[in-house]
Amino acid sequence: MGERFAFPIGRRIKAILLFLLLVVPMPAAGSPPEPLSLEEAVETALKNHPQGVEAIEAVTGAEARTGQVAAAYYPQISFAADWSRGRTFFPSLENTKQIEARTATINLKQNLYDFGRTESALEASRENQAAARQALAFTRQDIAFRVKTAYFLLLASERQVIATQDIVRAREEVYRQAGEYFRQGIRPKVDVTRAEANLYASRTALVRAENNRDLARVELFSAMGMPAPDERTLSEQLLTLPALPDRAALRQEAIETRAELKRLHALENAAAAGVKVARSGELPILSGTAGAGRASRDDSLSGDTWNLGVNLTVPIFTGYATTEQIREAKAALRAVQAQQANLRLQILKQVESAWLLAREASARFASTEKEVAAARENQTLAAARYREGVGTIIEVSDAQSQALEAETANVQAIYDSRVAIAQIERAVGKE
Repeated sequence: MGERFAFPIGRRIKAILLFLLLVVPMPAAGSPPEPLSLEEAVETALKNHPQGVEAIEAVTGAEARTGQVAAAYYPQISFAADWSRGRTFFPSLENTKQIEARTATINLKQNLYDFGRTESALEASRENQAAARQALAFTRQDIAFRVKTAYFLLLASERQVIATQDIVRAREEVYRQAGEYFRQGIRPKVDVTRAEANLYASRTALVRAENNRDLARVELFSAMGMPAPDERTLSEQLLTLPALPDRAALRQEAIETRAELKRLHALENAAAAGVKVARSGELPILSGTAGAGRASRDDSLSGDTWNLGVNLTVPIFTGYATTEQIREAKAALRAVQAQQANLRLQILKQVESAWLLAREASARFASTEKEVAAARENQTLAAARYREGVGTIIEVSDAQSQALEAETANVQAIYDSRVAIAQIERAVGKE
């Protein structure tokens, strides 16, 4: 009876496996990562790139220096303690005596009035702090521009790979046809060797294009502050060109918004405050002091101690040091003003150059689009003529080369246009 209803072991295993398949959920296949957009790439770079972190820490340091200068407004409290023991000769006793002394004192010093010295130093420090913030802003803009350039370069490199792959496939087909025609006695062997040479030349070009694409990927992820690239695809395509902005409005916007100019303006204010600080070296300083403590001697004499005082320091002659400090501060102010004038010229030049490059690249893109269409049609006709036996291998080879050159010129034009627009955005101080 037991043998009649016994369940074979093999069938038991199959039943268990079927149960597991039906009941236990299987892990889902890993979905591909989301494509990388330009906005995400820029945002990642602004968070991760070491140059941005360095600029943030520079702002923190400037804030700390401002706090150090402001410390002059607060009282300075210190504690001092002293213990000594030794043998001293006393003339009145005509003998030596061993003594032991102890003191403990709390001292307070408060700057009462320094005729604007601290106020001017604090003003200069705050302006330097503002300059550090503007330095952070244009560091972020530089990082964003580098990411945009690398992003567009990778897009262009990928399109170049696709164009070269198309030529490789076309030449493989021509090579196959030439070999077939040679075996049938329709074409000479020179067609086969010419087609083979063209095929390997295009494969070499494909290797170079793929390597350029990989290098562009490394550059993009390096610009994003990432140690190694991944294989994420890019969400944007180099298919359309943005509209060219107004030229005059760009000039005005750049002068008003560039972080570098704002930084120099803050440094100018800091230099002007530095002149005030240098001049305050000719003015007196009024401060108050106070102290309280306890002193004892030989465990027999002891008592509380205290003191109050007002200190007035008036500089009379410092060996012309203050005069030279004032001269140095004024020279620093004039130097910053000259830097501002030079930077305005450079900014206007950058805006003009980027706008002209964008205009030229846009016109070149429109022209190369027509060139690509004509070259593709010519390539199709040449291939058809060769298949029909009325064309030559030279016609096909020239048409294929012309098509690849047209594609390359078109890719270069749209890449140059997008980079020029990014240069315009950088020139007017946009991230």
